[in-house]
Amino acid sequence: MIKYYDENFSKKNRQKLLITHYPLLILAVMLLSACGYKPSSHMIKNVFTDNIYVEVVVDRVEPENAAFVKDEMNRLIYTRFKGRVTSKEKAGSQIRITYAGSSFVPLAYEDGYVTRYRASIRARFDMLTKQGKVSKKITSIVESDIQASSLTSSNLRIEAIRAGLAKALDEFLAYVSAKGMLESVGSE
Repeated sequence: MIKYYDENFSKKNRQKLLITHYPLLILAVMLLSACGYKPSSHMIKNVFTDNIYVEVVVDRVEPENAAFVKDEMNRLIYTRFKGRVTSKEKAGSQIRITYAGSSFVPLAYEDGYVTRYRASIRARFDMLTKQGKVSKKITSIVESDIQASSLTSSNLRIEAIRAGLAKALDEFLAYVSAKGMLESVGSE
């Protein structure tokens, strides 16, 4: 009878693998620490000060999204920027977010009803940073399924707009992080 699994053989191989790969693991850690990797929150500090004022321009058509955007941006400042939201007078940096509207395009139909759509959400970010004034327009796209009910459709519309705004805020964060990285490279 052939034995396919030998416990002692397996233990010996694991020990050999650990011994032979241990230097590779140390080398990988050294490369990551030596290459100057820094988290995005560190790069953002090259653009923004610690005290940030956030203003959200309320859209007359859909005012309920303003509170969502303000709360989400405040959360990003606390968690990712490692900063504080303050009053306009105390702030060293400012972010003004304008919800610039949305458009919905049907993608699929069933029995005459739209069953899948694409929402394009537009937002504009005006920033007062350490380097001066900067503006960034972001359009995020969300695709979602929908049911043939007007009540559900209305709720799904609001959810799609919020999901799109959340994606726009994440894209804004990536933009600011990249901008901060370029600032740090330029200053060296």
